[in-house]
Amino acid sequence: MYHFFRTQKIIWMPQELDAFQPYPVEIMPGRIYLGNFRQACDPKIQKDLKITAHVNVSMETGPFFVGDADKLLHIQIEDSLEANITPFLRHLCHFIEVHLELGSVILVFSTMGISRSCAAILAYLMHQNEQTLKRSWAYVKKCKTNMRPNRALVAQLSEWEKVVLGDIVTDILDPLY
Repeated sequence: MYHFFRTQKIIWMPQELDAFQPYPVEIMPGRIYLGNFRQACDPKIQKDLKITAHVNVSMETGPFFVGDADKLLHIQIEDSLEANITPFLRHLCHFIEVHLELGSVILVFSTMGISRSCAAILAYLMHQNEQTLKRSWAYVKKCKTNMRPNRALVAQLSEWEKVVLGDIVTDILDPLY
């Protein structure tokens, strides 16, 4: 599936490793990826992964699908404890569902790909699979080990769990979160 990763090279020079551009992580095989702003702006990554829709959870704007706004959902929130992602969660889940039905490949990203975009993916997984924050967290953590939504986003995800499941199940006071 990822033929572009194949190489005959056995030994890498330090400068080659420094120039190596990591790819976004796969959340739903061949359908949903989680990455950062730099990856979202890289045409090679877009082409290799066949990305056809973006969810941008950052303040930055970029060269995404110019002229085709239907393929971009831009949730403009700061990476701060004051950021409020809750009003966007229903639209986010709907956008991803529609694009998956259309056969799109989606990249969800934020500036660093660690906090806001991870929160968006967690919210979608909770909604889609009707599962707890804890279970969604464990899944995304396997895919992206440096995932770290800020405390305010985690609290909002806990409230989202209440919307999705009818009650708060996950104890976010646990140091894990």
